[in-house]
Amino acid sequence: MAKTMKAQVFREPKKMKVETVPIPQIADDEVLVRVKACGICGSDIAYYYGMSPLETPTGKGPLVLGHEYTGEVAQVGKFVAKQKLFKEGDRVVLDPVQYCNACEICRKGFTNLCETKSVLGVSVDGGFAEYSKAKATSVVKLPDNVSYEHGALTEPLACSYYAIKNLDVHPGHFVVVFGPGPIGLMQLQLVKSSGAAKAVLVGTRDYRLDIGKKLGADVVLNPSDKKSPYYCADLKAKIGELTGGKFADRAITSTGSVDAAHQALSVTGRRSVIVFFGLPGGKDKIQVPALESIFWDKTIRFSWLAPFTWPSALQALSGGLVKVDLLCSHKFALADLVDALGKVKSRQDDVMKAVVVP
Repeated sequence: MAKTMKAQVFREPKKMKVETVPIPQIADDEVLVRVKACGICGSDIAYYYGMSPLETPTGKGPLVLGHEYTGEVAQVGKFVAKQKLFKEGDRVVLDPVQYCNACEICRKGFTNLCETKSVLGVSVDGGFAEYSKAKATSVVKLPDNVSYEHGALTEPLACSYYAIKNLDVHPGHFVVVFGPGPIGLMQLQLVKSSGAAKAVLVGTRDYRLDIGKKLGADVVLNPSDKKSPYYCADLKAKIGELTGGKFADRAITSTGSVDAAHQALSVTGRRSVIVFFGLPGGKDKIQVPALESIFWDKTIRFSWLAPFTWPSALQALSGGLVKVDLLCSHKFALADLVDALGKVKSRQDDVMKAVVVP
């Protein structure tokens, strides 16, 4: 095996380029993976453009970004080999959250909130490179019928699955999903497969709403573009009309928009559940109509990461329960990552989900 590889090394906002660096050396409990595909997440854009600090000790680089990736096992540590956990050539996907499993919060089962976790592509080197290493506990076998590119969506799908578990959808429910991005469209499919009688998708870009219709949305609404065929001037009134005045049983915000959060509160009815999923700005505030929420016995929940959901997410991909072929819209070479980040940020060429293929 060669001793060096190509990697996109992020050093500080808007300063990242391909460099020749050493291939990572693995410990006994680690696995070296030859990266096959790595999805671009909104957080990658936030890090590159300086909108959010890294989780490194300094909050800065150098660091290889990328946390949504698949690959082929290139080498295994001695402990991994002895336990026959993985072998060279295995097709795998990486769970980026490497929790310690020893702190108090981990022992309570809340590994997504681990106090000492490391995160691939966020606090330690990730997938925008030819090779990456990870603890064996963060490596999961990829089903044979799931491509590397589609498998790169496992991490956001696992997060989506956890969010829908929190949403607690029952058969017959009326559900509103805010945000028709890749995650929102995966959550839409999970909502429908959970038995929702009707799912409404709310967004501001018609090309994404069109995809939502193909993936099962019963109604699509655009509250911002008056020229849209899906334009809805009064979202609350429309949901009230569709439900006979009862309003929605469930709502989830798959976007960080504070306006969407407020709309979710306004369109939900008695005994409803609202899940805030998308990440708002660090100083953003959500105002809750307190008395109405109490009188209507609403439940407001939040959802973060994807504890113990990876097997279910992979089964959903493998079994076709969640379809991602319409979501993987763009593919880029490793050398073109900076250009790809700009295109995803500005939504050029109707980009939905971009995947980097080293």
